[in-house]
Amino acid sequence: MPARPDAPGGPSRTATTLGVPAVRPSDQTAPLPLQLAPRRRGKPPRHFADLGPEERVASLVALGEKPFRAKQLATHYFTHFTSDPADMTDLPKSTRETIATTMFPPLIRETRRMEADGGTTVKTLWHLFDEAKVESVLMRYPNRTTLCVSSQAGCGMACPFCATGQLGLTRNLSTAEIVEQVRAAARSLAQGEIPGGAARLNNLVFMGMGEPLANYKAVIETVRTLVAPQPEGLGMSARNITVSTVGLVPAMRKLADEGIPVTLALSLHAPDDDLRSELVPINTRWSVDEALDAARHYFEVTGRRVSIEYALIKDMNDHGWRADLLGEKLNARGKGWVHVNPIPLNPTPGSIWTASDRAVEDEFVARLRGHGIPTTIRDTRGSDIDGACGQLAAEEDDE
Repeated sequence: MPARPDAPGGPSRTATTLGVPAVRPSDQTAPLPLQLAPRRRGKPPRHFADLGPEERVASLVALGEKPFRAKQLATHYFTHFTSDPADMTDLPKSTRETIATTMFPPLIRETRRMEADGGTTVKTLWHLFDEAKVESVLMRYPNRTTLCVSSQAGCGMACPFCATGQLGLTRNLSTAEIVEQVRAAARSLAQGEIPGGAARLNNLVFMGMGEPLANYKAVIETVRTLVAPQPEGLGMSARNITVSTVGLVPAMRKLADEGIPVTLALSLHAPDDDLRSELVPINTRWSVDEALDAARHYFEVTGRRVSIEYALIKDMNDHGWRADLLGEKLNARGKGWVHVNPIPLNPTPGSIWTASDRAVEDEFVARLRGHGIPTTIRDTRGSDIDGACGQLAAEEDDE
């Protein structure tokens, strides 16, 4: 059997089975260094959503309030999605403003909103307390709603095909800064601001700006807050929350032991170390096999099927042999534990890379399914407002 083109020991890495030159990230752009330490370390003001139930009580007692005020505030915030003192008529009028100002300092400020799909896809640009910027994307489908949330301002993973990855990492978000994105979306849906009438937020994906597992503490505290029953939290199902990662292996294994059955999504994008180390630079620290082993471990511990995210980039990672290699590597770790989501590449400003041709995409999917791997092409909703996967860059129009 001849060696695979573009594989170690095979013909020239710039050749494919069709004789079309392969595209490599290093052919087009100088690599950026990984950036695991944020440029800024300033902390936002402490917020109600940063606190656990006992801490909320202690903070209110320190203000001279009765302990039961904590449950009242939690009901307003997590059930009615408000932090406005004018809405808190069950609090004493004389102290209402002080309580709200102290417990709910403003952390995020909406500065731009863009809509697509008849208003059912909404991308919001948020300015944080220190003028760092992040974006979130709310999507309404016929039978569900999903929020894509940011966990960092920028991203230090330096993936060359991702707009966020080209920004570098400004700083980690606090738990409350993440929760505030979720509360704002839940309030917008509850008030019927998205076409289709009032609705609940069903699903949350940590697939916005940033590498969630590089901000592990804030992300896991956010998840615990989201799944806590109302009024102590938002009462979401952990099974409706997806945490994405480019493959921070120690954190993947740590997440498996948290006892919270969220869905883990591994952004793989190539099944071979040679290419993946350029597409996803963290691969130089933890290889494809190490990341897949950690993903399999997550399934074994939690029983939750893992998603493999794979952005299809024309002539770069969409070769049929790579689909076969991926199928072989997944099956080598067992059956029924994984699902693959190929994603047509979303264009980013200045990028010359493009999505795979439809015939190539179909062949890639067919080969994975031929290995018995459940495979579904991911929706690229919001791409026309730069709100799809890999497009978030927190840009603002010039005034």
